[in-house]
Amino acid sequence: MRDIGELSRQFHVNAEWGTGGNFPRFLAHMRGKKVLLLADPNTRPLAEPLLSALRQECEVTELVYPEREPVADERTVQRAIARAEGQDYLLAAGAGTLNDIAKYAGHCTKKPSGVFATAPSMDGFTSGVTPLIEKGAKITRTAQVASDVLMDAKVLCSAPKIMRGAGVGDVLAKYCCLTDWRVSARLTGEEYNAEAAALMEEAVRRCEEAVPALAEGKEEGVRPLMDALLVSGFAMSMAGNSRPASGAEHHMSHYLEMDFLRRGLPIPLHGIKVALGTLVSLYLYKNLQHMPPFSGCEYVYREAEKLPPVEEAERIFLSLGCPVRFSGIGVSKETVRAMLLNAYKIRDRFTILTLYRRCGFMEKILDETVERFS
Repeated sequence: MRDIGELSRQFHVNAEWGTGGNFPRFLAHMRGKKVLLLADPNTRPLAEPLLSALRQECEVTELVYPEREPVADERTVQRAIARAEGQDYLLAAGAGTLNDIAKYAGHCTKKPSGVFATAPSMDGFTSGVTPLIEKGAKITRTAQVASDVLMDAKVLCSAPKIMRGAGVGDVLAKYCCLTDWRVSARLTGEEYNAEAAALMEEAVRRCEEAVPALAEGKEEGVRPLMDALLVSGFAMSMAGNSRPASGAEHHMSHYLEMDFLRRGLPIPLHGIKVALGTLVSLYLYKNLQHMPPFSGCEYVYREAEKLPPVEEAERIFLSLGCPVRFSGIGVSKETVRAMLLNAYKIRDRFTILTLYRRCGFMEKILDETVERFS
C-alpha cells in the first residue's frame, strides 16, 4: 500500500500524530488565526491538552453542543455556520458527527476545517462528502476534505472498545461495497476505478490483521485502523464518489438511522449499523448460488467466492464487542424485514440489494434472513 504520508500530501491533508496536544505542524499553521472549536460534552475534555497548546498560538472560540450525542441536522449545522462568522478555521474535537458538521459548515462558509480524532470509529475523516439529516431524511452533501487530521494514540486507544469495533465495521464493509462496485461495473457498465479499489483492499487487509491488537486497545492495532479509515476518504477522492467505501451495507445503515430518528431514539454508532449490514450483504452474496441463474451470474458467483464467510466476520465483530444481530441495537424483526425490502431505494446505486430485488430473489430468502440476523 502507498505510504499514508504520501497519500496525505497528495490530497493536501496534514495527517499528524502527536501526544498531549503537541502537533507542531498544525500549531505552526494556526499561529495568529481565529479558531472555532466544535465539541460535545464527551469530546471536550479530551481536547483540553490540544486547546492549551492552541491558545498559546491563536484565539480560540468554543461551540460545545449540549447534547452528548449531537445529530448533524439542520439546527446543529446552522449553529456552526453562524458561529463560523469571523473565524479563520473550524476544528472538530470528535469523530463522525462533529467532523461532518465542521466539514460542511466550513464548505458553506469557505473556511478550512480539521478534526482532532477522539475515536477510530468511522471513515469520514478525509472524505469530501458529508451525511446530513434534512427533514428527517439521510442526505449526502458535498463538503470539503479536512485540512488536518490530528491523532493522539493514547486518546484513540482509550476510546471505548465498541467505538474501535465501529471503526472496524466501517472498514470491513469495504469487502462488500467493493464487490457491489465490481458487480455493477460488469452488469450495468458503471465506471470502476481499479487504483482506488486496490488501495482500499490493501488497507482493509492490514486492518483485519490488526484486529487482535485492536481488541486489546493496543497502539499497533489502532494505527492500521486509522490508516484504513484515512485511506477510505482518499479512495473516494480518487474515484470521485463514495463507491470505494459505501454499498448496500451503508444503505441498510442509513435506512435504520432514519427509522431511529422517526422514533425519536438515540442512533447507534454508524459503524455498528454498517457492520450488521455487512453481515447481511455477505449472507446474500453467499446464497446467490442457491438462486436461479441470471444474466452475468457466473461472474458474480466468482466475486462472491472471494468474500469471507459470514461466520468469520461475526467472530471479528464479536471480539470487538459489536452485536451481530439487529436486536442488539434495538431493531425489531418487522424493521429488519422492511429494511431488506426497501433499503435499496436509499440511493440510485446498484448493489447486492438491487440485484436481489431485480431478480425477484429477496422474497425467496426474506424470512430466513430476518430470522438469521434479528
